[in-house]
Amino acid sequence: MRDLHKAEVLGSKRGLMSWRPQYRSSKFRNVYGKAASREHCFDGIPITKNVHDNHFCAVNARFLAIVTESAGGGSFLVIPLEQTGRIEPNYPKVCGHQGNVLDIKWNPFIENIIASCSEDTSVRIWEIPEGGLKRNMTEAVLELYGHSRRVGLVEWHPTTNNILFSAGYDYKVLIWNLEIGEPVKMIDCHSDVILCMSFNTDGSLLATTCKDKRLRVVEPRSGRVLQEASCKNHRVNRVVFLGSTKRLLTTGVSRWNTRQIALWDQEDLSMPLIEEEIDGLSGLLFPFYDADTHMLYLAGKGDGNIRYYEIGSEKPYLSYLMEFRSPAPQKGLGVMPKHGLDVSACEVFRFYKLITLKGLIEPISMIVPRRSETYQEDIYPMTPGTEPALTPDEWLSGVNRDPILVSLKEGYKRNSKIVFKAPVREKKSVVVNGIDLLENVPPRTENELLRMFFRQQDEIRRLKDELSQKDIRIRQLQLEIKNFRNSPKNN
Repeated sequence: MRDLHKAEVLGSKRGLMSWRPQYRSSKFRNVYGKAASREHCFDGIPITKNVHDNHFCAVNARFLAIVTESAGGGSFLVIPLEQTGRIEPNYPKVCGHQGNVLDIKWNPFIENIIASCSEDTSVRIWEIPEGGLKRNMTEAVLELYGHSRRVGLVEWHPTTNNILFSAGYDYKVLIWNLEIGEPVKMIDCHSDVILCMSFNTDGSLLATTCKDKRLRVVEPRSGRVLQEASCKNHRVNRVVFLGSTKRLLTTGVSRWNTRQIALWDQEDLSMPLIEEEIDGLSGLLFPFYDADTHMLYLAGKGDGNIRYYEIGSEKPYLSYLMEFRSPAPQKGLGVMPKHGLDVSACEVFRFYKLITLKGLIEPISMIVPRRSETYQEDIYPMTPGTEPALTPDEWLSGVNRDPILVSLKEGYKRNSKIVFKAPVREKKSVVVNGIDLLENVPPRTENELLRMFFRQQDEIRRLKDELSQKDIRIRQLQLEIKNFRNSPKNN
């Protein structure tokens, strides 16, 4: 009887315990955001006032690049990471574009090579000297022309060296092989402006969002659309592949004008796995995914909040962790590659936040609180390094390969063997899929514009003369016909 009574008491206690809130066991549950002190920020930077929905910032383990406000063309700053503090107004810039710079991205395999795209319809590749710029840089190592309208996005292939993707307002995505300096493929399946591009882990798939309210998964080498979702009831703005999970996450705006996120199966976009409303603010939601920790960060443009979640393989898939709050609104965010983090401080992610009103770039570190000062292997798995897995020819021939992984345990040593060799290009036309892409490209410089103007003036003059000659000939013929009708033979 005593044993039976004990069992009843234990059962009732278990019943009571089941009503208590259940906390997930996660090593990232207590991750917190830590903003850098003022002396470790970059101050006095004339951040661009362009309203284009990009980050205007790119960072790697050596340099920070920021698109700046400039008159008569486009420019961006490149600052060595250790050079924190106030940046002088006359600090040298990269200033070769004839229009506003809309996007910049560092080469993931060569850390002093950066790509930029602009309203002047060009994509340019720049080689930054060791130690940063000493004077203004106006000459790019490569100028790429193929889009007929401004170019809004550039993305480097994640596993292949010297393969660059660019998306223009001509609704086309061009794939550039920088070893020959030419576009080798064209993706022409969009009916409006492309808003975002994201690769899966090995770069065999490309996901895009578009102003036509469609989410697409494309096989980039063939340009074939594998999956397509029509998001008629809401706008989809950004998309990101969630590592090797075969899932996609999109951010956008619902039919009630609230910011929302949606999780999708990349092999079936008929409807999202889950949809979740975030808040009623109007700014764009930028998603960032860390495949090593399975953490998703959502940062709102125009507000100072960064929410973060953990992605699971089973329902509910998305588990809210915490939120970093700041009163200073962010215009964009750069993200440090994994091998540039401070592993001794248990730093798992680092943002570089653009604060336009203050002209400030503020680093924000996401830290896992740990007491031990030894290397925390469980939060730093093997991660992609700076060595490419494929050559351009291999990837273009259809080969796929996962990134080459490295350990961060002993401090990552960067590969310095890879150098960028700019090809010599003399071609006057660029033909992809039987289309000459340069046929409708606007003039690149003021001199070229003047030459084109005078050529057109000559052509107009020639056509006017030709028209005048034809007009005289027509009058002669009309007169001959009149004379013929009035001749005595015809009366």
